[in-house]
Amino acid sequence: MSRIPTPTLEEAPGAAQPLLAGVKKQLGTVPNLFRIIANSPAALEAYLAFSGALGKGALPAPTRERIALAVAELNGCDYCLSAHTYLAGNLAKLDDAEIAANRNGASNDVTADAAVRFAAKLVRERGHVGDVDIDAVKRAGYSNAELVEIIAHVALNVFTNTINVALGTEIDFPRVAARKAA
Repeated sequence: MSRIPTPTLEEAPGAAQPLLAGVKKQLGTVPNLFRIIANSPAALEAYLAFSGALGKGALPAPTRERIALAVAELNGCDYCLSAHTYLAGNLAKLDDAEIAANRNGASNDVTADAAVRFAAKLVRERGHVGDVDIDAVKRAGYSNAELVEIIAHVALNVFTNTINVALGTEIDFPRVAARKAA
């Protein structure tokens, strides 16, 4: 059970209701993550804006899911791990071997591997990476824009991981448990 209310669309603060309605229109449902963040309409608006903007970026959806899996595993966030395992398999069409590699901070795809390894290092080292780390991502073919987006996706996922772990968001996806936390 969550540590704070997980309001329905009707129970959410007034300013959050149209935002949640937009989520429902887009996804067909309102996952508990959105509902728990709705306790602060400002936080929900910020999350949706950041997520929406990054969704229009240069990184392909499968790479975004790979990063989300690596970050959730490192942060021990069962909610995000459950949600992104579902999304990775059903929307990004990643197979079980790839999802397992992502959870281990890697990828079976050579190009994506550089992004996932970099994302995992960002989490483990709290952003303190070196020139060699940046160079590895660029050698894999990522542009400066994509490099910034990898960092932004890590930050966005750390935000949702922190919300879910701290508040005990009830998992509303097929449950997947993290193996470790950084």
